[in-house]
Amino acid sequence: MEISGIISAIVIGIVIGVLGRLIVPGRQRIGLLLTIAVGIVAALVGTFVAAQFGLAETKGVDWAEWGIQIVLAAIGVFALDRVAGGRGRRR
Repeated sequence: MEISGIISAIVIGIVIGVLGRLIVPGRQRIGLLLTIAVGIVAALVGTFVAAQFGLAETKGVDWAEWGIQIVLAAIGVFALDRVAGGRGRRR
């Protein structure tokens, strides 16, 4: 993988992670770097899933692929928030 591919993955991961975080209601207790990491993983997994369904290569904008990636990022943010929320919470 070339440096431009790595930079593209990071930029797309930032966008996907932030959009996924915006979908999850309430305040999340995970940091920006974890959000970006979730976004990068969601972008990679979402591309794979979209390719399996024949949605990765379409004419124009790949809305279905973006949708899959954003939903996966929202699930990842929600799951990590639940794990992070369990630490340090008083009852």
